[in-house]
Amino acid sequence: MKKIKILLIEDDELAASMLSEFLEECNFHVHSVFTAVDGISNMEVHDFDILLLDISLPDFSGFEVLKGIKDKISIPVIVTSAYSDTASKLKAFRFGASDYMVKPYDLEELEARIWVQLSKTSKIKLCDKCKIFEIKESSIVFKSKTISLTPIEYKILKYFIENKNIVINRDDLYELLDSSKSARSLDNHIKNIRKKIGDSSKNPHYIKSVYGVGYILNY
Repeated sequence: MKKIKILLIEDDELAASMLSEFLEECNFHVHSVFTAVDGISNMEVHDFDILLLDISLPDFSGFEVLKGIKDKISIPVIVTSAYSDTASKLKAFRFGASDYMVKPYDLEELEARIWVQLSKTSKIKLCDKCKIFEIKESSIVFKSKTISLTPIEYKILKYFIENKNIVINRDDLYELLDSSKSARSLDNHIKNIRKKIGDSSKNPHYIKSVYGVGYILNY
C-alpha cells in the first residue's frame, strides 16, 4: 500500500518537526508548512490524503484556511488548537473540519484519529496484486505463509480482514466472541495475533488501536 500523504500546517517549527518524526515512524509521509498561504498553495498543486491544521498561524487563521478550501478540496481535516472552548470547536466544524483536537494531545491518539478519518474515505485502497492476508476455509495466510491460530484468534482476524480499513468497536468484538468474555481476554487475543504476524504492540503496522473505540486493520 502506498504511503498516506499528510499535509501539516503548523507555525511552531519544533512541534512540527517532532510530530512529523512520529508520523513518519507510523509509515505516513508528512509534508510540513508553517503558514496558511503555503498550506493552501501546496494543496492546489499536490494531492494529500489528510490535512492536520493548526488554528493559530502567522498570516491568517486556520478558520480562514477551512473556508478557503471548503468547496475546492475534499480531504479530511483534523484541526489542532490550543483553544478548548466550544465556540471554537463549533466554528471549525461549521467551516468543514472533520475532527478537532485540543493541544497538548497524545500522539498515539492523533494517529488513531487519522486512521478513523481515512477509514471514512476511499483514500485507503488495497492493491489487488498485493494480497497480504488471505482467508482460507479454516486458516489464514499472511504474506504467503499460513498462520498458526487458535479458533478464537482465527475468528477475530477473519473479522478484521472482512472489515479491513473500517474501525471496529470493541463491543462488536465482544458480541462476535461471547458477551461474557472480559476486556483482558480480548486484549490478550489481539496481542497474540499481533505477535504471530510480527506486529509491534507499541507501534503496530497492521492492527491499530483506535483510542476509546476499538481497532482497525490497515493494509
